[in-house]
Amino acid sequence: MSLTIIGQRAGSSSVKLLMLGVAVAAFLSGCSSTSSQVSVVDRNNAAKAAQRQPVTTGQYAVRRGDTLFSIAFRYGWDYKALAARNNIPVPYTIRPGQVIRFDGNSGAPATTVVTTQSGASASSSSRTTVTRRPLTPAPTATSSVAIPVPSPTPVPAGERTQGGWAWPANGVLIGKFASNGSLNKGIDIAGDLGQPVFAASDGAVVYAGSGLRGYGELVIIKHSDTYVSAYGHNRRLLVREGQQVKVGQTIAEMGSTGTDRVKLHFEIRRQGKPVDPLQFLPRR
Repeated sequence: MSLTIIGQRAGSSSVKLLMLGVAVAAFLSGCSSTSSQVSVVDRNNAAKAAQRQPVTTGQYAVRRGDTLFSIAFRYGWDYKALAARNNIPVPYTIRPGQVIRFDGNSGAPATTVVTTQSGASASSSSRTTVTRRPLTPAPTATSSVAIPVPSPTPVPAGERTQGGWAWPANGVLIGKFASNGSLNKGIDIAGDLGQPVFAASDGAVVYAGSGLRGYGELVIIKHSDTYVSAYGHNRRLLVREGQQVKVGQTIAEMGSTGTDRVKLHFEIRRQGKPVDPLQFLPRR
């Protein structure tokens, strides 16, 4: 009698295992048969695709440490065009709290509020008129909105052959400029922690700080009304804003701020648009 019961239990367990196996097989078969119909969205590539053009809507509230050049660099603008859009005269001085507009519109219609002094009649001598213009939310340092990266622009051959450019660091080239929507709008040079970073051409330092997300400790040099260059991920900056520098002058120490390894990220921008630095630098 006991043997029969054991046999029945064993048979029941076998049946359950068999049914489970069939169910798993059916599930796997169903997944494989429908996998080709599943739409997969690469959110990283989608974000990159949305980051190819300069910002042309909304506005930005200036924070401490910002310069017009750093804001223009961040949002893909030529600094002169951004200054003109916001009626900012030379030497392009801005202040914290100032609103920088990208769309060129005057915003929503102004609303006029009329207030009167306590106990006074609403006459022209006693009332005060206050005009308010609604402002759209400005991007902040903690904003999750990706910063658009402008599309590359071709460089006239005459400008490429003018010379005056030098390599910004010694080391192995580990990343090249990409014009296919990649976020790498410059070149990456590997090196040792603390090794010197050089100015690639004569110019004036227009930004030195860490306010641009993804660049770490960054230096931006204005070379002319057309060109600026950028040097990112430094360990320590050795120049200050407004300082004049010469080609080959040490401006920083190579580091890994804002990235996962020691390297220099180097960009050249022509009228706010990224161009391939290898078109300008001497061949090695």
